[in-house]
Amino acid sequence: MELSSFVLAIIEDLGADLDPYTRYTRYVNAMVAALPGNACALLKMEGNALKPLVVHGLTPDSLGRRFELGEHPRLNAIVTYRGVTHFPNKSTLPDPYDGLLDGVHAGDLNVHDCMGCALHVNGKLWGAITLDSLRVGVFDARVERAMAMFARLGEAVVNVADLSESAAAWRLDALNTKDFGLLEAVQVARRDMIGDSDAMRTLKREIETVARSQLAVLVHGETGVGKELVAQALHAMSDRATLPLVVINCAALPDQLIESELFGHVKGAFSGADSNRQGKFEMASGGTLFLDEVGELSASAQAKLLRVLQSGQVQRVGSDREHQVDVRIVAASNRDLAAEVKAGRFRADLYHRLCMYPLHIPPLRERGDDVLLLAGYFLEQNRSRLGLRNLRLGRGCDAALKHYSWPGNVRELEHTFGRAALKARRDELGAMVTIELEHLDLLNKPPTQASAVTKDTRTSTPVGEVLYRDAIDGFSRNLIQRVLHETQGNRAAAARQLGLDSGNFHRMLKRLELL
Repeated sequence: MELSSFVLAIIEDLGADLDPYTRYTRYVNAMVAALPGNACALLKMEGNALKPLVVHGLTPDSLGRRFELGEHPRLNAIVTYRGVTHFPNKSTLPDPYDGLLDGVHAGDLNVHDCMGCALHVNGKLWGAITLDSLRVGVFDARVERAMAMFARLGEAVVNVADLSESAAAWRLDALNTKDFGLLEAVQVARRDMIGDSDAMRTLKREIETVARSQLAVLVHGETGVGKELVAQALHAMSDRATLPLVVINCAALPDQLIESELFGHVKGAFSGADSNRQGKFEMASGGTLFLDEVGELSASAQAKLLRVLQSGQVQRVGSDREHQVDVRIVAASNRDLAAEVKAGRFRADLYHRLCMYPLHIPPLRERGDDVLLLAGYFLEQNRSRLGLRNLRLGRGCDAALKHYSWPGNVRELEHTFGRAALKARRDELGAMVTIELEHLDLLNKPPTQASAVTKDTRTSTPVGEVLYRDAIDGFSRNLIQRVLHETQGNRAAAARQLGLDSGNFHRMLKRLELL
């Protein structure tokens, strides 16, 4: 097809009724088909970072990354120039996509063609479009002119998508809610609510439905799923967003201090009360109070909390005066509070006060490919923290991440990548570091209740885990033996051909009993 055919297809899409993601995907696909290159990305500005919305030819985890402009000079150069920025193949500026091209594992990509163009909508920087090729010299003057044209078309595509989102938000606002896509713009404490699975889409829609109401919300989910992040999103999207979000961990407070923490005290109310002090309810007045692990409150603390929720008034310890407060309550628990009520450990009247609108956060094992998006987020976070040029996943890691049950959920995933990044940096010198299966250390962990769905009656190890480990080891052993045969037993040459650090390759040979 000629270039004009792809341009015409994009123009025709401008008048079609498409959701933003489909619109962006069709635009990127048309550009990839029309221009030479191996990878293309459409990125949107969020704060001082570029967030990938659609990628072609990049690894799945790249969609979870956030490229801070201060740490990626190529991307910064692209967004600060109005035209096409073409980097010469000998450019010394680090490429943010090195190691992220899908299917490319061997060595650093020191020589390849890269270019990009900033996208502006209504006079403001919206984001960028980038194009990379593994072959040098394919981006000539003709391709640069075509890139400039596609960038202008991209601005029209983005503008139409924004207009359609604005229209949808206006229609839904009449129902006291906001458009589904608006949650993606909410960032609190530089954390995203990352995930595109059906379960996360449902959660995001539920958050948007209840955020602007005054209903108390009870957030339920396993340990580590991100309950505080949901509370932050609820507050950020509410009409109270300009006022405080006050967080209190109910599990961390001794029963004798809970009343003072929640309601405050006056000077001399008890030993150590040297001055008047506001409680969390007064601090949160006009805003939101997040009661984390509310299921840990004692019976007496539950009764005191219920009284305030019923009356809207707090009384500081040691004072006869009551203060009126206007607080929106968001509570969270990893316990099943309905079951706790039936067991007599949690007050039914308090439960119904807190659970006006329940929200369930799905565990990570039920979120499918979301684990790869989160992996990209944590990879970029650790790359920045360790001062690396790039941090990427090695062969087999994607499958291992999706196979593991993650009993500790997102928190466990975050800590796993923190440890794995340190181990990988220790084993591989240089600015380009690869996290291998052995660094993740998932296959050697003991079975968990969540992962032990099918078990061999003769062992406590899940059958699926044994089969997976054996399959990975068998594949690795056969591949290494073939490459060693091709290189006449030259281990250094074999390591280079496999794209492995010599130290990692030696350890793998020992583990697979090939030495």
